[in-house]
Amino acid sequence: MRGTSVEKALEIATIPGFSQPQKCRVQSTCSSIVPKLDIENATVYFSSFVAAGTNLSLPEYNTTCGAPYQVVSIDLCRISLYVSTSNRSGINMEAWLPANWTGRFLSTGNGGLAGCIGYNDMAYTASLGFASVGANNGHNGTSGGAFYNNADVVADFAYRSIHTGVVVGKQISETFYGSCHKKSYYLGCSTGGRQGFKSAQDFPGDFDGIVAGAPAFAFNNLTSWSGHFYTLTGPSDSPTFVPTSLWTVVHQDILAQCDALDGYADGIIEDPSLCHYTSANLLCTPASNSSTCLTPAQSATVDAIFSPLYAADGSLVYPRMQPGSEILASRIIYTGQPFPYTADWFRYAIYNDPTWNPATLNTTDYANAARINPSNIETWNGDLSKVKQRGAKILHYHGLMDGIISSDNSPRYYEHVSKTMGLGPEELDDFYRFFRISGTGHCSGGDGASVIGQNINSVESVEPERNVLMAMVNWVENGVAPEAVIGAKWINGTKSAGIEYERAHCKYPKRNMYKGVGDPKDIGSWECVNA
Repeated sequence: MRGTSVEKALEIATIPGFSQPQKCRVQSTCSSIVPKLDIENATVYFSSFVAAGTNLSLPEYNTTCGAPYQVVSIDLCRISLYVSTSNRSGINMEAWLPANWTGRFLSTGNGGLAGCIGYNDMAYTASLGFASVGANNGHNGTSGGAFYNNADVVADFAYRSIHTGVVVGKQISETFYGSCHKKSYYLGCSTGGRQGFKSAQDFPGDFDGIVAGAPAFAFNNLTSWSGHFYTLTGPSDSPTFVPTSLWTVVHQDILAQCDALDGYADGIIEDPSLCHYTSANLLCTPASNSSTCLTPAQSATVDAIFSPLYAADGSLVYPRMQPGSEILASRIIYTGQPFPYTADWFRYAIYNDPTWNPATLNTTDYANAARINPSNIETWNGDLSKVKQRGAKILHYHGLMDGIISSDNSPRYYEHVSKTMGLGPEELDDFYRFFRISGTGHCSGGDGASVIGQNINSVESVEPERNVLMAMVNWVENGVAPEAVIGAKWINGTKSAGIEYERAHCKYPKRNMYKGVGDPKDIGSWECVNA
């Protein structure tokens, strides 16, 4: 923790009735809390004390959601319940109430089309003293099949699950601790990032601070864009398909054209928006090795992938995939298979037609999804004035190697907010800051300094400068806004191996440039300059 104790960094508050011995008090309260929980339209399944160090078994966890266990590092009370949201829908949710409560409340988000409680995020945030809640988004598992002929389940997914979980979670927290929370926070990425912005747009009173990564906003258009890659590549036996091995060649060609645009060639593109890539250099010639060159059809596929997607009327559906993401994306969405989230969304939420074929996706489908926009899931409202008025804060980040959601869409939303509200960057800084995290994949991972405290597997420090969640706490509670987000690159991607280097990721619209002198692995050798 870079010499800083968790307790000092978090300034853990002592809550009346939960001083030492905290473990005994939490255990006793947990065993007797259920009869005291008077929650409308809810059924409490159980409350149980979980001791620090427990590898918690989760036998009820849907097999598509991940491992059926979660390591818990602190003493906490786990409460599980079901909350009805209509006569044909509802959410399963949990509240994790730590003994080291700081007086802070936090809601976690979800991913993809998934109905999976984010146990990793709950374990992470509870360990930092947040009373944490998570919900299943109104259905179980990663399929969208539950949306079929049930608009209420779609509504839960679009907005209602998060908001309901917050309302109920705050009630549980107050009943358990005997006092209201001091501040309320949100942490989520991907669909979770969209949920954070949906809360800001439609329920601005829910949170004092929102940390939203790689947001899946412009959701219907994003789903159309995600699906259109299959129509570009075709199946793996199509002449337009680009094998995974050739995407490595494309990646090296992209680095050759664009890596040094930030002043130093280190395998990391600091600002992909400067990279206007063309694959013409890779076209096969009679003397070429076919394993390291592209046919004209493959070259056309590559160039189309790095081009924006337009509707039939010429309007933008979604920005291009940003260069630098191709190796990660080739394993997920350039596979020669339909993207499953696109298939499920159109089949079960847009058309209610399980026979819809994702291979036929076209501009008519783009328009239909945008027009139908179930439960206003698009999440593209640029008016954040209510967030500004109540003094709440938003920290928005996006990895620039993201191979699932183009990082080009995040600055587009930032500019949309700026235009809608008539505010420039200095004015937006008061309540909304956006950081581009170079060398970072979808929510985490990647080739660069991607460790910024965004989830349980990406924590180097709890110092606000190096941890986006604690940066938000520092901004909300101490008025100290983040000017940069310092990310760590672990040696061989392993925390125990130590830090290879750190990099200070810039606040948009600035971008990172190497100064031309000094060790490029030193933070001080880089500077944020105006774009």
